[in-house]
Amino acid sequence: MFDRYEGGQRALLVSLQFPDSSRDPNDALAELTELTESAGASVLDCVGGSRHRPDPRLYVGAGKADEIAERVTLHNIDLVVFNHALAPSQERNLERVLQCRVLDRTGLILDIFSQRARSFEGKLQVELAQLRHLSTRLVRGWTHLERQKGGIGLRGPGETQLETDRRLIGHRIKRLSQTLERVRARRERGRASRRKADIATVSLVGYTNAGKSTLFNALTDAEVYAADRLFATLDPTLRRLDLPGGQEAVIADTVGFISDLPHELVEAFHATLQESAEAALLLHVIDCADPARHELVRAVHEVLDSVGAERVPCLEVYTKVDLREESARIERHADGRPERVWVSAISGDGLGLLREAVAELIGGERVRGALTLAPSDGKLRATLYHLGAVREERPLENGALELDLDMDAVDWQRLMKREGLSEARLRV
Repeated sequence: MFDRYEGGQRALLVSLQFPDSSRDPNDALAELTELTESAGASVLDCVGGSRHRPDPRLYVGAGKADEIAERVTLHNIDLVVFNHALAPSQERNLERVLQCRVLDRTGLILDIFSQRARSFEGKLQVELAQLRHLSTRLVRGWTHLERQKGGIGLRGPGETQLETDRRLIGHRIKRLSQTLERVRARRERGRASRRKADIATVSLVGYTNAGKSTLFNALTDAEVYAADRLFATLDPTLRRLDLPGGQEAVIADTVGFISDLPHELVEAFHATLQESAEAALLLHVIDCADPARHELVRAVHEVLDSVGAERVPCLEVYTKVDLREESARIERHADGRPERVWVSAISGDGLGLLREAVAELIGGERVRGALTLAPSDGKLRATLYHLGAVREERPLENGALELDLDMDAVDWQRLMKREGLSEARLRV
């Protein structure tokens, strides 16, 4: 039912510049090239240009369409990919003029998603998005059956093949939506359980191929698939994240964002993207070596706004510092809160700083100071280590130990009550 690429298809790309476009045309074309090659096609030619507004019939205008048609014939092109969202009528009109398959940006991304989805949930979400996109484009291939059957010997069921397809697709969309609604409810129950257990959720977000999965693996020792390709991760993964001071959180690796993310995908992946909207903290992963990172950051914020995550606290994580010879560090806001952390997931530089920043942002009040323990306080020492509260230990001359502590204030209050400690024992 779905239009899919076959390996080795010869493609021609079309990317136009409009007055309201903020992206550099070369960056936009480079991204479209990478998307097309990720889908399995070979890019043989590109056509650019600028317009004040799209042409209602052909999107590009008659003259530009003729130019594209000449190049299609010259290179024996199988597929023309537009870096824009085409109306169904524009897509059909272009195919008549170009005499080859035409695909818009939405269809291209949907095809890539269909290849990448691995989990049951991911496949359902992609199929739902594809069906919603396909339902507006069913005219192709059924023009000989558009009229109602009638006349002697032709009286039939009373609906065309086109209408039958639309009805069947409508039923399938309804079933998929119901199944994904159950998935959404299950995820909400999981989030409610974590809230009840007072375990914060930290969600990784960022532009596709920014390095989210590599960072996720480095922080959690997981083995999530990570590759230097667009949309390598579609299926969300949750893991425990150990933090300083005995804190722990749940970290979620989510689907990468892209500029002009198709509306169908935002709707279909709502259950997955909701992890970001409901998170206690977003880690916005940014490739510091990407010269277009500022434009990509804006694109990510647009997607976050569309899923209702614009008010969730956000910590920017600049990755790949090893590629720019940057130093791992924490940059703080004027009020002292961590605002930006520079790390390398490959070398591990800065990962400790990132954990500290996350703990600081999601944790409650902290207790920090030095505590002196007598040689007989071995049980208390073991408890403090179990809570992850000990930052440094120093032996004293009389056999005692001095521990530098950093722990949650609630844990400290409980420990004082249970062990009979006084506030005076902790030197701040």
